Amino acid sequence: MRQMKRVAVLGAGVMGAAIAAHLANAGIEVLLLDMVPEQAKGAPAEDKAQRNQIADRALAALAKSRPAAFYAPEYAAWIETGNFDDDSHRLTECDWVIEVVLENLEVKQRLFRDKVVPNLKQDAILSSNTSGLSVNELAQALPAELRRRFMVTHFFNPPRYMRLMEMVPCSDTDPHLLRSMASFMDKRLGKGVVFAKDTPNFIANRIGTYAGAATWRHMVEMGLSVEEVDAVTGQAMARPKTGTFALWDLVGIDTVVRVMDNSYELLTGDDERELFRVPESTRRMVAEGLTGKKGKGGFFKRETVDGNSVKLCYDPESGAYRECVSPKFASVGAARQIDDPGARVKALLQGSDKAADFAWRTLRDTLIYTAKRMPEIADDVVNVDNAMKWGYNWDLGPFELLDALGVASFVARADRDGVALPQWLREVESFYRVEQGKRFFYSIVDKKYREVPLNRGQVSLTLLRSAAGVVERNAAASLIDIGDGIFCLEFHSKMNTMGGDTLAMIQKGLRRSEADGLGMVIANEGSLFSAGANLMLIAMACAEGAWDDLNLTVKSFQRAMMAIKYSGIPVVAAPHSLVMGGGCETCLHADAINAHAETYMGLVEIGVGLIPAGGGTKEMALRAVRLAEANGADVTPFLLKNYQNIAMAKVSSSATELMAMGLMRPGDGITLALDRRIFDAKLKAISLAANYRPGKPEAAVKAPGRGIAASIKTQLWNLEQGGFISAYDHYLASGIADVITGGDVPAGTIVSEEYLLDLERETFLKFCGQKKTQERIQHMLKKGKPLRN
Repeated sequence: MRQMKRVAVLGAGVMGAAIAAHLANAGIEVLLLDMVPEQAKGAPAEDKAQRNQIADRALAALAKSRPAAFYAPEYAAWIETGNFDDDSHRLTECDWVIEVVLENLEVKQRLFRDKVVPNLKQDAILSSNTSGLSVNELAQALPAELRRRFMVTHFFNPPRYMRLMEMVPCSDTDPHLLRSMASFMDKRLGKGVVFAKDTPNFIANRIGTYAGAATWRHMVEMGLSVEEVDAVTGQAMARPKTGTFALWDLVGIDTVVRVMDNSYELLTGDDERELFRVPESTRRMVAEGLTGKKGKGGFFKRETVDGNSVKLCYDPESGAYRECVSPKFASVGAARQIDDPGARVKALLQGSDKAADFAWRTLRDTLIYTAKRMPEIADDVVNVDNAMKWGYNWDLGPFELLDALGVASFVARADRDGVALPQWLREVESFYRVEQGKRFFYSIVDKKYREVPLNRGQVSLTLLRSAAGVVERNAAASLIDIGDGIFCLEFHSKMNTMGGDTLAMIQKGLRRSEADGLGMVIANEGSLFSAGANLMLIAMACAEGAWDDLNLTVKSFQRAMMAIKYSGIPVVAAPHSLVMGGGCETCLHADAINAHAETYMGLVEIGVGLIPAGGGTKEMALRAVRLAEANGADVTPFLLKNYQNIAMAKVSSSATELMAMGLMRPGDGITLALDRRIFDAKLKAISLAANYRPGKPEAAVKAPGRGIAASIKTQLWNLEQGGFISAYDHYLASGIADVITGGDVPAGTIVSEEYLLDLERETFLKFCGQKKTQERIQHMLKKGKPLRN
């Protein structure tokens, strides 16, 4: 794998600046260059403020961007700005130069000739971030030797969050160098790499744009509204919940038009070229500044009417906005109840309403088009499926979806419609098979099944399960042998919520790992790590007044967390995505954390009127006390920071922020590559096992005391009087203050860890008995968002 210590990004537009930010996130020094502004052309070279304006403004904008471009604000210091005229000679310092200027062949080639070629160091890599121009045409501006080190590296926007990296070699690119760069993209930048061919818009935008165009065609044919289309083309179709037109608003309707125009212009031999012709109504929207979120509106916008925020929808036929109507389709409602994405789409297509008919038509056309483009756009179905999952956030790629629907069933239904199909599609039973812990794909080139390669350092729990790697299992969790004496505890309940079965498997998994292994990792491959404790069970217990049962449940949760903390083997948590409440508490009690970079973790129980009672409040108190003792300092500032995490339901915006929040500690790790997270956690468990010394529950903790709690309560009173929090927020936050400071005792009183757990549990039960907490729980279950009462 090539190492990139310093990278130059040429072009400080929205995309170039965001790429620079993500390189900085990965700990790489960046030189960000752009043009000298016209008005500064006469300024002396020493006047950096004038001549570097474009790059400087881009860097300043990154600090304010939402969603945040940096994992932490201080990472901006890894980017140095400059301009093409004064600083091109500094390209000699860089291991990799990425061009991200205007999407124009002539402009890019001129930059290569004038600024890059004369200054590039001998072994540096040059790449273009073009989203659709020909890599071979771009290469014509380069000397023959440099073409070996030239390729397309197409980031998707925003680069920090979008996993896809499309890599396209030119005819002269060194294949070993291409693979080395792909490894770098995976390990250092956390990218999912797909190898595309030199065709217009490569893979993801080719298929994604077609899918959008097909959606438009059938919307018009069937007379559907934009909100009806989005109701169908979101989660019901195993795609992002935004749906088609809300997504266009997000990425920019002008961007959609540009990609479609590019497709129409270049796809002269495509049998469905006409579908890429931009509708006049959409072109008119762009001309009127209706480009989506960044413009005056898009297919959707909000306006205040009589003091109320009203959602408006654009009618392409009339060119006017009207108030949105929430569509109700039986097929969509039924599909949304199903967790498995393949089964969900299958259920949608089995419906008998116009939504099901519309879904079938758009999916049919998109899947057939994708099949027809093989192997024009990629050598195998794996690259295409990954491109759509990582670039468009589809739950299933096109060929995975064909498997879920049944290839033969799909072909038969398409035949009934009288739609033409590629002949080879009739010869395929399925595109994927899993056998003996390996996944195979159908190769359309030689009509054989080939193994889907795993990245080095990738642990696939799915494949291990298929190879009889599961050693313990119940309805909510499993224990899987991941090799080298390490077991993985995997949650697999709905949203990976934690109930009795999960807690039982934590205890059972620890016993099995202690008996037969060296350590345990807690991780899963779900869309999120854990939504926390099963709120429905708590709501039912409150409704029935089953306080004794609830007390036992909370006690069981606490025992499971303490079992993790004081296990005879090291336990490493490997969280990713959302890690809420009890999921966070699980991580806090592990010996170490190895988090995916995009981990959004927090103790959020106050949002439903509760307190972290799985040891979370206790753990925040202990960490504050021990930090103060280690630094010979007053405990108050440490405690207040940890208290605020709970009372304000703070959630990290990245794994990096978990360090500042005190939820991760020195020695914990962060992995940018999602597929490497479990492997890295496994390595950490192995290293800890070498000299592991189990701990014992703490018996001598100096309680911070009621004086600090009184100070916190004074601030809470001020916040309530100022209208910043409700009276009930005040009540809840006061209860949390009492627990985290050790209860109604003088400062320095010696208490035990068990005593703090008892305080947590008593306060949790007290909160559960309050009507307003029960209202908050019900609101969260029904609406999926917190209630401020």
